[in-house]
Amino acid sequence: MDVTRCIVPTSTRAPTGTTNAYLLGSDPAILVDPAARTDDLDRLVRDRAVEHVLVTHAHPDHVGGVDAYATETDATVWARDGRSDRFRNATGREPDRVFTPGTTITIGDERVTVRDAPGHAPDHVALEAGEAGPILCGDCAIREGSVVVGAPEGDMRAYLSTLRRLWAIDPPALHPGHGPAIDAPRETLERLLAHRSDRERRVLEAVDDGAKTLAEILDGAYEKDLTGVEDLARATVRAHLEKLAVEGRLAWDGERARVPTR
Repeated sequence: MDVTRCIVPTSTRAPTGTTNAYLLGSDPAILVDPAARTDDLDRLVRDRAVEHVLVTHAHPDHVGGVDAYATETDATVWARDGRSDRFRNATGREPDRVFTPGTTITIGDERVTVRDAPGHAPDHVALEAGEAGPILCGDCAIREGSVVVGAPEGDMRAYLSTLRRLWAIDPPALHPGHGPAIDAPRETLERLLAHRSDRERRVLEAVDDGAKTLAEILDGAYEKDLTGVEDLARATVRAHLEKLAVEGRLAWDGERARVPTR
């Protein structure tokens, strides 16, 4: 299946400062993650019969152009089942239909399959383009660096499960929400899993060394300068703490952490 990327400038906190919108299929096509309306995306949409519009998740830097392009093309607008309110609040538009993990959308002679991919956001999905084809992974992965998984919205346990699920599928490529295509998916997914494992280890070590508050744990878990991203790092550490608390590896009441009594 044809996968066409259009780089859209947005106010995202991603290092690229852009979001990738995609068109799946040549004619007809599915428009995915139209972050904003731009001349380049206008041209791509005009050249194809866009029949469906959907997003990997309803963060602001992925949905800004949904209403405009849906209105212009009269395409069917999809949202995740059970998350229509979230979609409506983000886009200003009521979805026409809802999908669940496993839903397939036929486009020409091919099908796009919705895959569950929570963690970065609770409504997050990935889209498999064709049978055993490349996967549009939204903000599950990025070729360089890491993805923010920040509490209260981010769920670290779910995110790690998503990475492992994508690793098991082993697609030929991952097309992320930000940055270039990932042509070595397993290598990238393993790097992201290792990164999270290392951060978790640092969080545990900080608590073992006596850190209790979020600020103290943050200081122990990061060695780099956090200027400009401290809020994201703090939310990430909180997500790690929530995961570790669920697993019984430390105690965390939302304010203070401690090593559990054995």
